Amino acid sequence: MNTPLGYIKNSLTRHSAERDPEALERHHQNRDGAVILVAGGVPILQAGEPGTCLLPSSILERLHGHDEQVFLGTLGDRPVVATLASGEAADLFRDDPAFAVTDLRTIAVSGLVPEGELGLLAMAKSMLDWHSRHRFCANCGARTMVAHAGFRRDCPACETQHFPRTDPVVIMLVTHGDKCLLGRQSRFQSRTYSCLAGFLEPGETVEDAVRRETFEEAGIRVGAVRYLASQPWPFPSSLMIGCAGEAETVDIVIDKTELEDVRWFSKDDIGQMLDGTHTEFAAPSPIAIAHHLLLEWMRR
Repeated sequence: MNTPLGYIKNSLTRHSAERDPEALERHHQNRDGAVILVAGGVPILQAGEPGTCLLPSSILERLHGHDEQVFLGTLGDRPVVATLASGEAADLFRDDPAFAVTDLRTIAVSGLVPEGELGLLAMAKSMLDWHSRHRFCANCGARTMVAHAGFRRDCPACETQHFPRTDPVVIMLVTHGDKCLLGRQSRFQSRTYSCLAGFLEPGETVEDAVRRETFEEAGIRVGAVRYLASQPWPFPSSLMIGCAGEAETVDIVIDKTELEDVRWFSKDDIGQMLDGTHTEFAAPSPIAIAHHLLLEWMRR
């Protein structure tokens, strides 16, 4: 029950759009630098126990080419460059025992890299995913160009500047006395229930988003709301804003277009779900903030 929250540790000295715009040009071929390679949305790791996502820059010589690059920053004096490649490029590494090719969620759950590299991978994947989806200007439709070491895209036609986006999501553990409210979607693993969640809307406070989402999905009115913790969630680029909410009503009305089931759970239920002994229900993965919201409630 002490598994650390996934994707939150990042020891990088981060680059940004406000810093040296020529950093990528200087560092992308640095022989002493590190490359984080994402091919078709899947990271390429150097195998080991654990492995690492920090590959030597010479790894790019194995590719037939690549797409966008981003200068993420430095680890000590070592520059780190994220590189996007095609899905076909991943096939160059699949049969090589020196490498591991797997999705970011599996990497976190299985501990395939040191904990401190998960934040690096989350940053790299989110940035590269943004580039792959924003190659054309939303203002005029012209093709955009990578700028400021990958932290911006510029439109040469209308001169609009585009910046990486992060999508805020509220995720809340709503409680009433010694019971908490959890739900499940049909895509969840068998038996798994988790905290309710939803995207923050324009012009909305975090507190009101918690109240709105809970009422929309479960028909429960929420009063007091307090912030607890946050977590980057690179699927593709969300920030999970973890909150606790106090229910003012208890009768559930499920929005079946959103959720398969919603129900109240006792502390006895949650304790067994967290330690894996419940015969009927399971808790969310320990890498997810929902798991840690449940742990925090159990400590109270």
